[in-house]
Amino acid sequence: MSDVAQLMRCMEITEPGGPEVLKLATRATPFPGPDEILIKVRAAGVNRPDALQRAGAYPPPKDASDLPGLEVAGDVVMVGENVSSWSVGDAVCALTPGGGYAEYCVTHADHALPIPGELGYHQAAALPETFFTVWVNVFQRAALQPGESLLVHGGSSGIGTTAIQLAKAFGSRVFATAGSAEKCKACEDLGAERAINYRDEDFVDVCKEMTGGKGIDVILDMIGGDYLPKNFKVAAEDGRISNIAFLKGPKVEVNFALGMMKRLTWTGSTLRPRSVEFKAQVAEELLEKVWPRIAAGQIAPVMDQLFDLEDAAKAHARMEASEHIGKIVLTV
Repeated sequence: MSDVAQLMRCMEITEPGGPEVLKLATRATPFPGPDEILIKVRAAGVNRPDALQRAGAYPPPKDASDLPGLEVAGDVVMVGENVSSWSVGDAVCALTPGGGYAEYCVTHADHALPIPGELGYHQAAALPETFFTVWVNVFQRAALQPGESLLVHGGSSGIGTTAIQLAKAFGSRVFATAGSAEKCKACEDLGAERAINYRDEDFVDVCKEMTGGKGIDVILDMIGGDYLPKNFKVAAEDGRISNIAFLKGPKVEVNFALGMMKRLTWTGSTLRPRSVEFKAQVAEELLEKVWPRIAAGQIAPVMDQLFDLEDAAKAHARMEASEHIGKIVLTV
């Protein structure tokens, strides 16, 4: 490990709890396996699953680092013996199974992507987790087509701002929900035809009106709770509903007869437990279909705030207060 420090700073979860349980620590730098690369981390994205893991509700896969952090950007400093796709010195952004809140992070070589266009490390670190998630749930599982409508709940979040831009870029009509006038304006500035402030409007009524009574073809929902039955109401015939989280809880009463009469498809997924091969295939699709649009400036990560690595607790507090618009990123 000639040019690589043997010890690294990282943020550990000292016990399950609130943001304050994240503490700065020193650990041995990890070593890449035969199919892996070691990245010197310049920036790491902050995501809801990190907070769930910190709270004790989302344990890492058995082979993954126990450190939080599912996406990073930085420079390749070591490559495994089977890796021919990357060389030392390459600038990359990457999906990781964990371990991103650190000065060095290991991930599978096929889960890394070149930094597109003129993006800096901080912007690039905001790409992998959100773009993988949106691509899988909106375009693969829910099969959103050009000309169809998409409703994005939590439109001002990192996932939401990504989904709005991607759907718009691929020719769909986009609607979003958010919790303030400022957040609604941000969604509309990104390409949402109409953003609905859920505090004083009913998204079912607004979306029905905006679509001439037809309803919405695809719904991306991270809220859950009382949104679940309302999604069934607002969905168009043959609509698809994709859940990726349940901020308001996963248990609620839903009239499934509506789903049957409208021929609805309900789906959902988590990304972290999926196979190495699956994530590699998603990375390939993103490189081919999405990365050129980012490089051309058609799509860009919406950045909220940067925090130093040791201030990860403040970053988590901001995310959990839902004050942010776009992505929160740690600088390393």
